Amino acid sequence: MTRTIRVFDTTLRDGEQTPGAALTVDEKVTVAKQLARLRVDVIEAGFPAASPGEAEAVRRIAAEVGAAKGSPAIAALARCVPADVTVAAAALDPARRKQLHVFIATSDIHITHKLRATREDVLERIRSCVAQAREMVGPGHQVE
Repeated sequence: MTRTIRVFDTTLRDGEQTPGAALTVDEKVTVAKQLARLRVDVIEAGFPAASPGEAEAVRRIAAEVGAAKGSPAIAALARCVPADVTVAAAALDPARRKQLHVFIATSDIHITHKLRATREDVLERIRSCVAQAREMVGPGHQVE
């Protein structure tokens, strides 16, 4: 049995949460180009709904790095909120290989106090957002 290791790089999203680690859009594109040169499999480009600048960075990375043949997949993160999914999918649009990652709080404390919902409400919200994301990125792309 052959085993494959895939490299999923989160520098541009998770790495930027480090205090003092703020990159410009151009710097993010430069980092993404270098990651592609290193042949990583997936570049998590950012969280487009966080700000217009973040959406622009993801869109430019999708266009300038992710649109080429043989390029890494470009991923974006979105809360399980329809508007966030829309912004993320639009930012990923230029990429040949897209991954849209949808997240929501699932602990009992978060469901009750943050979301003010029931577990069933959250499950329905997940189903709805995943369906929306799948429709927006299109067939052959990943939604997780």
